[in-house]
Amino acid sequence: MRLIIHNASVLNDEGQLEIKTITAEDGVIKQIAAMDSVPDAGAFGEDTRVIDAAGKLVTPGFIDMHVHLREPGFEHKETIETGSRSAAKGGYTTIACMPNTKPVTDSPEIVSLVLEKAQEAGLVNVLPYAAITKNEQGRELTDFAALKAAGAIGFTDDGVGVQTAQTMKDAMALAASLGMTIIAHCEDNSLVEGAPVAEGEFAKRHGLKGIPNESEAIHVGRDILLAEATGVHYHVCHVSTEQSIRLIRQAKEIGINVTTEVCPHHLLLSEEDIPGLDANWKMNPPLRSKRDVEACIQALEDGTIDMVVTDHAPHSAEEKARGMQLAPFGIVGFETAFPLLYTKFVASGRWSLDMLVKRMTADPARVFGLSAGRLEAGAPADLTIVDLEKEKEVNPEEFASKGRNTPFGGWKLKGWPVTTIVAGKVIWSE
Repeated sequence: MRLIIHNASVLNDEGQLEIKTITAEDGVIKQIAAMDSVPDAGAFGEDTRVIDAAGKLVTPGFIDMHVHLREPGFEHKETIETGSRSAAKGGYTTIACMPNTKPVTDSPEIVSLVLEKAQEAGLVNVLPYAAITKNEQGRELTDFAALKAAGAIGFTDDGVGVQTAQTMKDAMALAASLGMTIIAHCEDNSLVEGAPVAEGEFAKRHGLKGIPNESEAIHVGRDILLAEATGVHYHVCHVSTEQSIRLIRQAKEIGINVTTEVCPHHLLLSEEDIPGLDANWKMNPPLRSKRDVEACIQALEDGTIDMVVTDHAPHSAEEKARGMQLAPFGIVGFETAFPLLYTKFVASGRWSLDMLVKRMTADPARVFGLSAGRLEAGAPADLTIVDLEKEKEVNPEEFASKGRNTPFGGWKLKGWPVTTIVAGKVIWSE
């Protein structure tokens, strides 16, 4: 199977756009060449597809290293197939799914199940994480070696923080011995129990208990010291506070192997933006202060934060209708991530297009040692085509995800993915 993408606007090494023709064969990029005559698919035979990408950006496929596909156990929220389809519609070609399923992904059998379901869906590349502790209860470590052999790419108890320092240190030492990564949801439960939103004016106004910034930063600081002691690659999930960023920046400066990620909603929204007790604005970490938002933006700009993830977390409408106090945490993110960040930061002139694309492709690939994220000969033909001029409103009813839980409904955005290609095959196209 051959794919030819003609008239493709691609970013060169200097971050400037050039018009190229991209040729892929058998799932691999064979050539990225200067434009010449328009290729004729008929000249190559019926196993060739030609796409005219005139006026559109072609990038490596987006990579999301923090997503929730909900299967097994919560198929009413999302399945591996619906989540993969939603990811594809958002331009993602590789996604890493969290283990807080039911049963928890804490055994080789569940890792294998996730991989089998992803292969059956035949859409995006799905990389499963496995739990650090059995049933994510923070006590007994899982069988890291067996989980790695089954295909797990790292270990995390995402959804809850590992509360005991000794347990986390043991996990880091074991992961380091296997050359694996510990991915941490950083949250001290003693500071957050029963709180649905951040500590701040919104919580005060509505009489709600607030989640303080230090609940996140305490675990970040603790884990950085443990990572230094064990030598593990330590990755901080969905960073959201100025204090956490300060600690991560200092750790990087002295050579500790720590990396981190940020979600679009923590770059775009603060607790001041929450319009009322609508649980579509309830996520964990919660929306913080404007100061925290600016700290996150600056940290992504200077490389302290390595990548953008969505923390795509679908829930049913019935669950989110329970209100701010009782509804589950989380919002969906696949289908809005790129247009949100392009509109807010690139179209406004604050960021270069090159920076945004790298934080969604090359940088996550570098941090996690993936072969994806490159637009060059020999790389996987995982590609995203984006219409930077296309403008439309976010309509949750049009999502491919089962989840409609987003605070961004009605936002008018530019820069929408229009075609997603995995291993040289078009898996989604407008």
